Amino acid sequence: MSVSCSDSGAVTSALFADFYEFTMAQGYWKLGKDVPSVFDVFFRHNPFGGGYSIFAGLEPLLRDLESLHFSGEDLAYLESLRLFEKGFLDYLEGFRFRGDIWAVSEGEVVFPQAPIARVHASLVEAQIIEGLVLNRLNFGSLVATKTARVWRASGYGRVMEFGLRRAQGPDGAISASRSSYIGGADGSSNTLAGKLFGIPVMGTMAHSWVMSFEDEREAFDAYAGIYPASTAFLIDTYNTLESGIGNAIAAGKALAAQGRRFGVRLDSGDIDYLSREVRKELDAAGLKDSYIVVSNELDEEIIERLVSGGAPVDSWGVGTKLVTGGGESSFPGVYKLAAVERSGALEPTMKFSDNPEKSTNPGVKQLWRLLDEEGHALADFMTLDGERPESGKDILLHHPSADWRQLRLRPAESRPLLGKVMEGGEVLPGLPSLFEIRSGLRGRFEGFDTSYLRLLNPHVYKVSISSALRDLKLRFIGSYIKDTK
Repeated sequence: MSVSCSDSGAVTSALFADFYEFTMAQGYWKLGKDVPSVFDVFFRHNPFGGGYSIFAGLEPLLRDLESLHFSGEDLAYLESLRLFEKGFLDYLEGFRFRGDIWAVSEGEVVFPQAPIARVHASLVEAQIIEGLVLNRLNFGSLVATKTARVWRASGYGRVMEFGLRRAQGPDGAISASRSSYIGGADGSSNTLAGKLFGIPVMGTMAHSWVMSFEDEREAFDAYAGIYPASTAFLIDTYNTLESGIGNAIAAGKALAAQGRRFGVRLDSGDIDYLSREVRKELDAAGLKDSYIVVSNELDEEIIERLVSGGAPVDSWGVGTKLVTGGGESSFPGVYKLAAVERSGALEPTMKFSDNPEKSTNPGVKQLWRLLDEEGHALADFMTLDGERPESGKDILLHHPSADWRQLRLRPAESRPLLGKVMEGGEVLPGLPSLFEIRSGLRGRFEGFDTSYLRLLNPHVYKVSISSALRDLKLRFIGSYIKDTK
C-alpha cells in the first residue's frame, strides 16, 4: 500500500496521520464529541535565524484534502490492530474532509505567532488531517523560505534548484522543486517537476560527459554541436584554468560565430578566485557575452559574500542546502485548537504553558497587515473574527504574550490576510497559478523595510494582538490561576 497514488506525490490515504489521531478520533466518536471545531496553524520562530518566512504548500494540501479517504485496505489494517470498534470503522468508511480552510495566500511573507491557516471542521476530521496539514505546510514553507533567502542574497539573480539527488525521497524532491520556485528559483533540474508544475527545467552537463570522451575539447565540441542554443561547458573536470577554460573558449568561439551565447560552469574550488580568472579569460577572448554558472554546496551566506565582493557570477545552482533546509531541517509550524462547540455554541479554547511564548491565542481570529501611506508594512495585527481595524484611526496593539508592552499606530490601510480557500471540502476557484505566486514575490518583499529582510541580525517585525483578544486571553489566564490555587 502507498499513500502516494500518483507520480506527483499526492496523498489520498487518510492513514497518512499520526496514530494518536485515530485513538482520539474514536474517543470523540464514541463519546458523541464529534462537534464543530477550529484549529489554528502558526509557527513559533523564523527558520535560519531569519527575520521572515515564506508561506508555501497550500495548494498541494488542498488537493490532497479533496481526495482524502480510507480504502478497504486501509480499514482492514486498522481492524487488524484490534483497537477500533466496528461502528467506528464503518464511520471511517464514509470519511471525507468536508470542512472549510482559511489561509494566507501562498508566497506571502509571514511572521511567527500569527495564524497562517485556520481549519473549520468536526473534531474527527480536524484531528485526522493534522499531520497532513503540518507535513505539507511545514516542508513547503521551509524550502520556499530558504530559496527566498538565497534569491535575495544573489541580488534577485538567476537561481537554479539542483537538489533532486539530495532531497528526502521522491516526494521530497517534487515538493521541494515546487516550493523553491515559489521562493524565487528560476527553474529546477527535476524534469518531472517541470512536467507536473510547468516549472522551467534547467541543466548543463555532468563530469561523466566530459570523461566519456578521449579529450575535453572533443566533449565540448560534441555537446555544442547537439545543443548550440543552450550550452554551458563544465570546465573543472580536469583543471579549470590550465585546460577547462581554454577548451571552452575554443568550442565557444564556434558558437559565438553563429550568434550563439554560451556559458561555463564551475562546480569546485575557490569560486571567488576562479570566477574572476575565468571572466578575464573569456573577456580577453572577446567573449564578453558569455556567462558563468557556479554550484558546489552553495547557500545564502556564501552567495551574499560572493555578490558583495563582486564575484562575476551570472547564475547560481543550489542543491543540497536548498531542498533540505541545510542547517535547519524543519519548519516550526504547529496546529492548535482555538475553538470548539460546547452546549451548542462555539467557545474559544487556550493552551497554557510555563513559557508565555508557547501559550496560544484563543478564539477564531483574523490576521491583518497594517500599511502606511506608501503601502509599506508596519505590523501584523491579530483580532477576533468580526473585528475590523479602521484605517486612518489610531489602533492600540498589544504584545501577543499578554505582557505590558503596547504600541499605537495609525495605518493608512488594513489588509486581511486570511481568506477562505476551501468550503465544504471543495477547493474554491481563484487560486493563483504557480507563476503568479512566484512573480509577485519581489513586490511583496518591497513592501517591507530591508531591516526585516537582512541575513545578519534582522530587525524583529511586530506581530500584535487587539485589545479584545488580549482581554479574552487575560480572562483565560485569570481563570486558570484561580483554578490552580
